[in-house]
Amino acid sequence: MKTDELISLLAQDAPVRFSLSKRMAWALVVGVVVSGLLLISTVGLRHNLESAVETARVAFKIVETFLLALTASCLVFRIGKPDLGLRPLVLCLLMPLLLLVAAVAIELTVLPEGLWAPSLIGSHAAFCVFFIPVLSIVPLAGFLKALQSGAPENPGLAGAAAGLAASGIAAALYAWHCPDDSPLFVATWYVLAISLVTVIGFLAGRRLLRW
Repeated sequence: MKTDELISLLAQDAPVRFSLSKRMAWALVVGVVVSGLLLISTVGLRHNLESAVETARVAFKIVETFLLALTASCLVFRIGKPDLGLRPLVLCLLMPLLLLVAAVAIELTVLPEGLWAPSLIGSHAAFCVFFIPVLSIVPLAGFLKALQSGAPENPGLAGAAAGLAASGIAAALYAWHCPDDSPLFVATWYVLAISLVTVIGFLAGRRLLRW
């Protein structure tokens, strides 16, 4: 390939990259705002939020879900550009996982065995598994729409990343309402809801993000 042809191709590619980044940013902002408004207008924030955030369990839940939302969103921002390495961000996704494992281990250590099952089951497990996917709808749709202007090497993987980011955002928002604070609850029902949306994102990505 001649030098002038290479420069021409790069020039043609530049607007596409800018467009993808801009669309991803809009998908993120709109998804957070719409899902946040949906949360506030339906179930609202927990009534004792001001005192609850001072407890270790609630602080952990908020930090854990925010960290997942942040790292997964960074991943989905890059996954539509096939020439950018993803390994550092994939490794960063281990941080919320390791944090959750550590929190569960501590919970099992300090909590009497008779309270393990009640803490895991909580009082709103079914609603958690239902509402996190509901809050994920707009972010997931936005991310998938934005990724259609990119060039993900693996459509299914890109869709799964979109689902993980969307459900991470939804979980981070829902954490401000959820009255179940045990890491055992988070590790069971939050993870189940997030996994469900991630699988939906994978299936949607295979269909919608094919070249």
